[in-house]
Amino acid sequence: MNFEYDVVIIGGAFSGAATALMLKRKRPEARVLIIEKNAEFDRKVGESSTEVSSCYMTRILGLTHYLGHHQLAKQGLRLWFSNQSDQPFDDCVEIGTRYQSRLPAYQLDRAKLDSHMLDLAVRAGCDLWRLAKVTNCELNGATGQMVNAIVDLPNEGQTSPGSRERTVRARWIVDATGRAAMLARKLGHFRPNTEHPINAVWARFTGVKEWDSYEWRERFPDYANGCRTAREWATNHLFGRGWWVWIIPLHGGDVSAGIVYDTRIFKLPEGPSLGHRLHAHILANPVGREIFAAARIIEGDVHALAMLPYHSEKVCGDGWAAVGDAAGFLDPLYSPGLDFCSYTSYFVADLMAHNLGGEDVADQLRYYNEQYPITYRYWFESLYKDKYYYMGDADLMSAALLLDVSGYYLGLIRAIYRDPECAFLSLPFTGIGGRFARNAMTFYSRRLVALAKRRWATGYYGKRNDGWRDLYDGFVPDTRVRKQIWRGLRRWWKCEVINVGHNIRRTTTQPMHQPSAQLAINQ
Repeated sequence: MNFEYDVVIIGGAFSGAATALMLKRKRPEARVLIIEKNAEFDRKVGESSTEVSSCYMTRILGLTHYLGHHQLAKQGLRLWFSNQSDQPFDDCVEIGTRYQSRLPAYQLDRAKLDSHMLDLAVRAGCDLWRLAKVTNCELNGATGQMVNAIVDLPNEGQTSPGSRERTVRARWIVDATGRAAMLARKLGHFRPNTEHPINAVWARFTGVKEWDSYEWRERFPDYANGCRTAREWATNHLFGRGWWVWIIPLHGGDVSAGIVYDTRIFKLPEGPSLGHRLHAHILANPVGREIFAAARIIEGDVHALAMLPYHSEKVCGDGWAAVGDAAGFLDPLYSPGLDFCSYTSYFVADLMAHNLGGEDVADQLRYYNEQYPITYRYWFESLYKDKYYYMGDADLMSAALLLDVSGYYLGLIRAIYRDPECAFLSLPFTGIGGRFARNAMTFYSRRLVALAKRRWATGYYGKRNDGWRDLYDGFVPDTRVRKQIWRGLRRWWKCEVINVGHNIRRTTTQPMHQPSAQLAINQ
C-alpha cells in the first residue's frame, strides 16, 4: 500500500510520545507522524508516579538521568486523619513509611515531562505537526486509514502565518488524545463509569509551609524525631469521609494540591471561585491549616473535572489502537494513570512493530481488546469501588493501604522488575492469578465498606482519628512484604472484632428496652 506514514499518532503527550519512541526503537525504519493540537501541555489530575510507571520510565524509556535532574524523587505515600477541625496538628493520625523508599518513584511536573517525551520522539526521527487539529479520521482496516487535520504554519516559509488543511494516509492510527478519547467516542465505545461518581479540583500553590522545617522540629519534636525520611517529598494525603486531598511538591518549589470527592457522599463547600473553595476546604483541616495557612494559589492555574472515570469497551482494531487515558481512566488515588499509560503504550508499540515487520498480529489485537476491559474492571472493583465510604476512618483506611500496596508489590512490581520487557506485554489481572488477586482484594474491600457504613450508623466512624502514629519500614518486592500484609490483616480483623462488640452490645441492651416499650403499647 502507498502510505505516507506507517503510523500516525494523534496526541503528543506522554502516552503518544512513549508509543512513538518505543516504536522507533523497535523498528527504526518506521515512518511515524505525531499530531499535537496544543502549543503547550496542560496540568494533569495528580502529578505523581508509582513504582510500576517509574520502572517503565527508567528501565524501558531510559529517563533516569532526566528524572533525577528535572523532577523530584518521591518518598512513598503518607496519610493524615483527624476528627475535629480544631484538633491540634500533633494529635492527628499519621500513617506512612519511616525510612526512604526502596524503589524509585517521582513527583512529576507532567507538562515538563510531556514536553521532554515529545522532544525525544522527534529526535528519534518522528515527524511532528504541532498546533494541528484533527478534523476527520477514516478507518479502513488493512487498506489504510485517512486523517485530515488543520495545521498551523507559522514556521514553514509562508509569506504570512496561517493554516492549511492536510490529509495523510497511514497503516496504523494511535489514539493518544487523553480524556478526549477521540476514537472511543467516534466509534461508540466510550463508557462513563457511573458506579464511581468522583470529581476533582486542583491548583498550584506557592508559599506552602515546609513539612520538615526547623520551626516544626521546635514545635513538634515527637513528630520530627519519629520519621527518618523527609515527609515533604512524599505524596501527602488528607482524608475525610467521601474525599481526599493530595499535596505533591514539584521541582522548583511550587506545590500541586487538589481534592477528589465522591458526589454521593460529599459536596465541596460554596465560595466565590473554585480556587477559593479548594483552599477553604484545605484550611478547614487541621493538617491543611498548618501547611497552607500562608499559601497562595498561582493565578490562572486552577483546574476542575467532573465524572473522572471512564473506559472504552473496545481499544483496538485492524489499523487502530488507543493508549493511555484515551483507553480509560480510573481514579488518581494511588496514581494508576501512568501505570495504564505504561502498559498500553508498550503493548501497542510492540504490536505495531511486529505488524510492520510483516507478522500477523490478530492474536495480539484480540488479547488487547479482551484483556483491557477486564483489567479496568478488576482494578476498579478491587481498589476503588465505594472506597470513599471508608476513607475518613483511619483504622479502615490504614488497613486498606497496607493490603492494597502489598498486593501491588506482590502482583505487579515483582514481575515488572524481574523482566520489564516481558511484564509490560501482559496487562494486569491476567489469568488465574489475576482472578484470585481480584477476588481476595474485592472481598476485604467490600468488608471495609460494610464496616464503614456500620461505624457511621453507630457514631463510631473516625473515633480513633487522634493520638497515634503508624510509621512502618516500607515495602519491598519480595517475601518481606508479608510483614505488611499481616500488619494490614491484623488491623482489618481488629475492626471486625470492634464491629462484633458493637453488635453484641446492641443485642444485650435491646431486650432491656423491649418490656417497657411493650407495656406502653399495651396501655
